[in-house]
Amino acid sequence: MTTIQDPPAPAVPAAAAAVATGPAAPRRKDDAAGVVGRRSWWGAAFAAPHSIGLVVFTAFPIIASLVVSFMNWPMLGERSWAGIENYARLFSDPVFRTVTLNTALFVVLYVPLNLVVSLGLAAWLTPRIAGRHVFRVLFFIPTITPIVANVVVWRMLYQPGGAIDASLRSTVGVGAPNFLADEHWAMLAIVAMSVWQGFGYNMLIFSAALDAVPENQIEASQLDGANAWQTFWAIKFPLISPSVFFATMMTLITSFQVFVQPFVLTKGGPGTATETLVQYIYNTGFQNQQLGLASAGAWVLFVIILGITAVQFLGQKRWVHYE
Repeated sequence: MTTIQDPPAPAVPAAAAAVATGPAAPRRKDDAAGVVGRRSWWGAAFAAPHSIGLVVFTAFPIIASLVVSFMNWPMLGERSWAGIENYARLFSDPVFRTVTLNTALFVVLYVPLNLVVSLGLAAWLTPRIAGRHVFRVLFFIPTITPIVANVVVWRMLYQPGGAIDASLRSTVGVGAPNFLADEHWAMLAIVAMSVWQGFGYNMLIFSAALDAVPENQIEASQLDGANAWQTFWAIKFPLISPSVFFATMMTLITSFQVFVQPFVLTKGGPGTATETLVQYIYNTGFQNQQLGLASAGAWVLFVIILGITAVQFLGQKRWVHYE
């Protein structure tokens, strides 16, 4: 007699078996903490090179310069604590007052000219201008060209018998003044060269901001009868005001740190007519070998820039629109 056996039960998948037997045991908190800890270590390892560089090459020198500013610290020789003597020497030094005024004059002349030229060219380079991308590249080239090379070229243009002098003699019949040796022209010559060197950066910022202005708002203002000038100041300028604020702030900060242009063009001359704060700090520290006094000058410059930046941030609420 043959017995009939039941067919074998089908194999149950592992996932179904896991479901059938109930939910898996939750991961322990210790395991989760371990994963987070390993990820934190990996993040710290990747950030370590930059963090070490920031501490060694930025934070430590800043703190060290503050300490040095309160000391008599010659390049060679004994060092001693001086307290606020270096700062008192700075404010009683007529040369320091002169170079501070020179720096302020450069800032007052350079910053508005830079912003006006860069904003005007950015407004001119509208999408309707043929070859606007070529013009952008041409205007930006001086910004990325080595500044020392640019200054040397401009020094040859300014000198007697140079291109400017020769052009005036051939066209007008009168030679150009000795720009770099005349105290009335030297600072203006430095400002003109600096505007040519630096306007391309702000021009790109303003051009990108103007490209982002909604076209429908411009068309609406034109339908209301506004001309190009009214459209710019009523529609475009408020919308690009954050970019204008950023460019103004960065241009002010960098203009207070001007060094290469007067150092290469005029050596701070004639006399001290074009010597700036950074050049004064350089001469005090590396030529006169008074590192404590130079560090004090650097911190005075830092406080000036910090104060002006703070005033800018406080005043932006009146004219900068972020909406």
